Amino acid sequence: MTLARFACGLSARDLPDTAIAAAKANVFDTLACAAAGSSAPAVGDARELALEWAGAPQATILAFGDKVPAHHAAWVNATMSHARDYDDTHDAAVLHTGVSVVPAAIAAAELRGGVPGADFVAAVAAGLETICRLGVATRIGIVDSGYMYTPLFGHFAATVAAGRVLGLDVGRMVNALGIVYSQAAGNHQVTRDGALTKRMQPGFAAQAALVSVQLARRGVRGAQATFEGVDGFLRVYLHDRVDRSVLRDGLGHRYEFTQLSYKPYPCCRFNHTPIEAALALRASGVAGSQVERIRVGLTRQGFEAVCTPIDVRRRPRTIVHAQFSVPYTVSAALLDGGVGLEHFTEESIARADILALAQRVEPYVDDDIERDFGRSISPARMRAELADGSVREKFVEVPLGHPGRPMAVADFDAKAADCFRAAARPLASDAPAQLRKHVDRLETLQDARALVRVLDPVAKR
Repeated sequence: MTLARFACGLSARDLPDTAIAAAKANVFDTLACAAAGSSAPAVGDARELALEWAGAPQATILAFGDKVPAHHAAWVNATMSHARDYDDTHDAAVLHTGVSVVPAAIAAAELRGGVPGADFVAAVAAGLETICRLGVATRIGIVDSGYMYTPLFGHFAATVAAGRVLGLDVGRMVNALGIVYSQAAGNHQVTRDGALTKRMQPGFAAQAALVSVQLARRGVRGAQATFEGVDGFLRVYLHDRVDRSVLRDGLGHRYEFTQLSYKPYPCCRFNHTPIEAALALRASGVAGSQVERIRVGLTRQGFEAVCTPIDVRRRPRTIVHAQFSVPYTVSAALLDGGVGLEHFTEESIARADILALAQRVEPYVDDDIERDFGRSISPARMRAELADGSVREKFVEVPLGHPGRPMAVADFDAKAADCFRAAARPLASDAPAQLRKHVDRLETLQDARALVRVLDPVAKR
C-alpha cells in the first residue's frame, strides 16, 4: 500500500530538480540503447513473433515502426534496450533500471492515447525509485539468490510506471502489483549459459507490467500483501534478507535513482573497472605483446558473474559470454585502446589476438575487495607481469559513469550517436539531436509520444 500511494500520488511538481534531471537522463540513455539494440540478435525474432501474433495496433516497436498490442511492444522494446548491455546500472544495487521502466511507460502512454510529459516524468521517476529501493535494500547477492535483480524487481518497477501513466488509483495499483507478483521471475543462469534470454528478461518484466495494469484497470484483484505477506515477495524470493527501513525511509523525499550510473562500455558493469585498469596500463606504455600474465582481483560476486567458468570467459562461445567476460574485455581494451559495440559481434569474439591474450588473464577473488565491496559493483586490482620481468599494477575503485565520476553531456550525446548508427533500420540523421531536444524539455512536452517518433525509421517517414 505504501508503494502504491507513493506511485499514484507522485507528480512532477513534487520532484526536486535533481530527480527530474536524473529521470530525463535515464529516458535519454535508455532510448539510445534501444536504437543500438534493435539490430542485436534475438530482437528481430521477438519482433517477428509479435507481428505473427498481430492484434490491436496499440503501441510502437521502436526503430521499426510496427504497431502491435501494448504488452508486445513493451516486451520487444525492453529487450532491445537491454540487448547491448549498454544501459544504466545502480552500482550498489547491482541492477539495471530503465530497461523495464521506460519501455513500459512508453507503451502505456501509447495505449492511453497520449500523456503529458510531466506525467511521463513522474511515472518514470516512480518506477526507477521502486527498482532502486528494492535493489539497495536487498542484502542477498545475485549469486546466492540465483536471481537477476534487473528483471525480478523490474516487474514491479515497470508496473508502477505503466500504472502511473494510465492513472490507476491506489486500490488498482495494489491489484496491479499483486497481479505482476504472480509473474515475477528472472534467473542468473542465463548469464552462465550465455543465453539470449538474458536480454529478454527485462522485456518479460515490461510485458507482464502492461498485462497487469490492464487487468487491474478492469477490476481484477491481485495479491494484496505482495511484499510483506506471509508468502510475500520479500520472504519467498529474498529469504527476508532485506532492510525494510531502506524501502520506506524518505520515500517521496529522497530519491535513490539520482545515484544511477551510466555505461561508457557496452558490457556487464563488473567488467568496467578491469577495462579501465587495462586502459591505464596501455596509457602507461604497456602493449599486449609484452604481457606474460595479468591477474585481476574482484569481489566474489564479480568473479562469479564475469569470470566463471574460466575457459568460457577466456574463449567466449557467444556474444553474451563476451559481454560477461573479464578476460575478453580486458584483452580487447589493452589491444585496441577501448571497448565498443564493434567488439561484440560474431567476428570480434573469434579474433585470434584477443583470444590469445585472454588466455593469459587470471581473475581471482581479492579478499580485501570482497570484505569492503562484496554487494556492490566491484573495484579491480590488476597486476601485469611483463616479458622483461617487470610488474605493473593498477587499482580502479569507482568506474566511469558513477555519480562520483559522471559522464559529461557530450559523452552521452556521443554514445547516442554511436547507438543510433547501429540501429536495425536507418534513422534520421538528426535523430540523436531530436532525442536530446525532446528529453531536455520532457516535463513541458504536451505529449510524451513525441519520443516514439524520434525512433521512427526513415523508411516509415
